[in-house]
Parts: sequence; C-alpha cells; structure tokens
Amino acid sequence: MGLLDVGPSAYREGSLLWRFRARRFNLFVECVREVPRPLRIIDIGGTNEFWEAHGWAGRNDVHIVLVNLHCEAHRHANVEPAKGNATDLSLFPDGSFDIAFSNSTIEHLFTFGNQKLMAQEMRRVGRSYWLQTPNFWFPIEPHFRVLGWQWLPRRLRIALLRRYRCGWRGPCPDPSAAERAIDEIRLLTAHELHVLFPNAVVLPERFCGFVKSWIAIGGLPVGPASG
Repeated sequence: MGLLDVGPSAYREGSLLWRFRARRFNLFVECVREVPRPLRIIDIGGTNEFWEAHGWAGRNDVHIVLVNLHCEAHRHANVEPAKGNATDLSLFPDGSFDIAFSNSTIEHLFTFGNQKLMAQEMRRVGRSYWLQTPNFWFPIEPHFRVLGWQWLPRRLRIALLRRYRCGWRGPCPDPSAAERAIDEIRLLTAHELHVLFPNAVVLPERFCGFVKSWIAIGGLPVGPASG
C-alpha cells in the first residue's frame, strides 16, 4: 500500500468511501482541465489502484510517477513507480512536474516537522499542487475508526491498541509497535495546512455537516468547494 492507509472498501464502486473519492477526483479533473498535455504528475504515496480506479492508468496524455518507501509494481506504461521519501524528493529537479499530487499521505509522517518538509518538497518539484488529508476535528478518526480517537490521551490510545483491533490496525501487544502505530498518524487542522501551504486555497470536504477532510490546492484554478 506504500504510504497510504487504504482499507478493503477503498475502491469498491458504490461504497461511501468510493463516492467521496470519486467526487474529489472529479474536482481534481476540473482543476487540471486546462493544463497543457502531456500532463506530468508526481503522486507522493500513490498507488496503481488509485489511478486505475479513476481511469487514468494507461492514458497517453498523462505520465504519473508514484513515490513510495517501497516501489509499487510497474503495471502501466504511463505510471512509473519510484522509491523515495515524501520528506526528501531530491532525485527530482525543481519544477519538474506539472502537478505534485498526494491523497491521504501527509498525516502518516509522525511529526509536524516531517509534514513541513513534505509540503516544501511538493511546492518545489511541482509547478502546482493538490493535497488531500483528513481533518483533525472530524469526530471519527479515519485510520483507527474510533469516535474521538485523536483527542484521547496518548497512553490510553496505546493501551487500547495493544488489546483491541481499532479500524485497520491492531491489536499490537508489543508496546513499541503500538507506540509507533499511534505516533505515525498526525492529523492536520486547516490552520496548519495554511502554514504548510501558505499560498493554497484550502477547501473542505463535508459529511453530515462536519468537515471530514481538507484539500489544499495551489497554482490551479479552483471550482466550488466540495461537499
């Protein structure tokens, strides 16, 4: 799965998660409609499955580089897997991509310092950028699937994960493994996104009146807010 935390229903057509992703991608398509082709995209933490599900794998007018800690399989001529770290994209020159893209990855980097490095690298290698990430203030934490999980004391979260399966993770009886699983996820607020991407338009994705996640867009025309 690379850097992404994707559950089994992520690409099941008709599922709630699928509908969110499809609506989000439609907004992305509108934003990049006028960008000259061939379109060159770097997807930080991306997967073959994501681009296959949205019909962009195999296209002749788009070239996508997937960057992950462990390379994805090379399935399509226009989707190029690469081994790399979201916080250090030094193998790519400044402005070498039309779009730096990332979907649900930046929250997996443990610290705000690492998130800042990723944001800097996205802004450096991409002439424009598109980033989605879950909202810290949404009541259901999307990785552990527990109400108010991110607001509980760290020690309590570690104790719970050592004993129970929470969302896609656990149980992790080993205390070090549980601590690492807890510390890996750092959800962002809108204010923090504006700090990381000072020139971005930050759009909300809403569910039942709550902001479920944020989309930070820079250097692209932005349509109406999602949700």
